[in-house]
Amino acid sequence: MCCFSGKVNYVKSTKIFARATDKGDEQFVVYSMELGSKSDVAMILPIPVKPATGDKAVKFISLEGYSRFFRDVEKGFPAPPRPRSKSKSKVGARETDAKLAVVSVGSFEASFVPTVNDFDRLDARFRLPADTWDKLPAYSKYGFAVFKLKKGNQKVHPMAFKFPRADTKKLFFPTVHIHDGQVHARAKFDHILYCQLGEFDAPPMHRWRESPGHPSGFMQVDKTKKIVNPDAHCYRIRMSGTLKNEDTLV
Repeated sequence: MCCFSGKVNYVKSTKIFARATDKGDEQFVVYSMELGSKSDVAMILPIPVKPATGDKAVKFISLEGYSRFFRDVEKGFPAPPRPRSKSKSKVGARETDAKLAVVSVGSFEASFVPTVNDFDRLDARFRLPADTWDKLPAYSKYGFAVFKLKKGNQKVHPMAFKFPRADTKKLFFPTVHIHDGQVHARAKFDHILYCQLGEFDAPPMHRWRESPGHPSGFMQVDKTKKIVNPDAHCYRIRMSGTLKNEDTLV
């Protein structure tokens, strides 16, 4: 899911869309959720960026004008006939000390942190405790997309960005949870993941559901700023319950 710089009351209804660019060297991520917090917090998404790409490797994309992005994606998956029995599906070196750039993206601000060692260039209010990343050695070579969110109960409009990916053979979904400054082996998931595939991506797992039509028939594709391919099927899977606390690769 995500990591938060401070305490949050709740996070739910997380939705993530992923697609590689046509050349396959970059990946889009669109992220939405419902959040409750008594203070301003930052949401931190670790992402596997291509090494040594610098402060401007990530491009943030405003989807403020298409707040119903995920509502429309969901239209591509009409409800199937009710099954006879109900079951839940589960998926099983710093260049500078200059402050990091802050970008206005719709109703929030965003920054890209190139490496773990660059967090001290970010406003202290929006960092995790210094020892947090010591507990997550797998992220030592990751970059981080940071979104600064206002306090209160809110449904955050879709947050989108594009990054140069280190692994061009797998789509990446940021689903690891850190909500209280602690890293737990298992966490509660309330997610729906969506993706589109390109020639560089492996087929999704068999539990993923394929849309019968293309987004050109159920989305306002012109409002997605080229994030969505109008002529490629979408795939969808729900992750719910207490699952292993890790990111998802397809």
